[in-house]
Amino acid sequence: MITEKSLLMIPGPTPIPPQVAAAMTQPMINHRGEAFFSLFDEVSQGLRSLFRTEQPVYIFPGAGSGGWEAALVNTLSPGDTVLSVSVGDFGERWVKVARALGLTVERLVFEPGQAANPGRIAERLNADKARVIKAVLVQHNETSTGITNDVRTIAQVVREHGALLMVDSVSGLGALPLEFDAWGVDVALTGAQKALMCPPGLSMIAFSERARAASESSKMPRFYWDLKAVHSSYLKRQTPYTPAISLFYALQAALRMIQAETVEGAWARHRLMGAMCRAGVKAMGLSLLAADEAWASNSVTAVRSPIEPKKLRKTAREQLGVQLAGGQAELEASIFRIGHLGYVTPNDVIQALTATEMALALNGHPVELGAAVTAAQREWVRHLHG
Repeated sequence: MITEKSLLMIPGPTPIPPQVAAAMTQPMINHRGEAFFSLFDEVSQGLRSLFRTEQPVYIFPGAGSGGWEAALVNTLSPGDTVLSVSVGDFGERWVKVARALGLTVERLVFEPGQAANPGRIAERLNADKARVIKAVLVQHNETSTGITNDVRTIAQVVREHGALLMVDSVSGLGALPLEFDAWGVDVALTGAQKALMCPPGLSMIAFSERARAASESSKMPRFYWDLKAVHSSYLKRQTPYTPAISLFYALQAALRMIQAETVEGAWARHRLMGAMCRAGVKAMGLSLLAADEAWASNSVTAVRSPIEPKKLRKTAREQLGVQLAGGQAELEASIFRIGHLGYVTPNDVIQALTATEMALALNGHPVELGAAVTAAQREWVRHLHG
């Protein structure tokens, strides 16, 4: 049996399209020359369209974790208080970054499977009469739990208080609606290795005018992540240090693909795949981690596993050629995740559901083979009929 072919269905890094991989083979160019200026212009415009903003979108070398740090060090000062709205493991990791930087962190934690409640956020911010809280940190899409937060409503609540709203959209941007300007977001960040269909290595961040103004009084030490240096270079169509040129080429190719599909088209495709995946999971008799399906993510589905998740994933990977993701932190032993973002189609979702059904059957769990695929197909047909 051919074993080299494998379908990657995890929430990042995601599959890379052939044209994106090919783009990285282009020869090196002078990063201070006209060829790079042209590349920089096209990528910058594509990112502004994706973020739905007229503000600059800056490209930092690094993963989303670097984006967390860049957001904090450019807008805050040591000892400032931030409110972390956490619905999962990545929210908790941003807390660790904030504390390591000397910030005072107040946590508003929601149980895994729950979305952030804008009413509870408003209640806490309304109690902050002295306006001690300088920023609110929230995940657009919590990758570890498959939960999407209502960023639009949260943004309204935060704006009434006056704090900066910082949004981690690493597994959201490009897959789920995010309107940076229209919703009043102050900082939004993402990584190249998710819905943007690129290899890991780039973090993209948008700062509002309010956030850039806050950087003028920020006292955080910074050098590599310095917004002032990046903005100054941005105006010259450059970066303050040698850019990852091959990754810029990859991003250019990926953004062209998104432009051809349209941002709204990408949202619709991910919405379909989310609906198909959830329908298939429920048809297997399994439960979603999401307590309310209205919060369930269209880029990654978290499923309560009826058998040991590592065993299920091992079977799917080694015998069926499909790679699923495990749970994180306290969810490691209870869930598995199916990623469906980026360079993924409805056919891939059907294959992932097939592998999940078969892995359950091979491990002795009673399941009706074909039920998940049938349920997913019904969703797809419904979509095609409009």
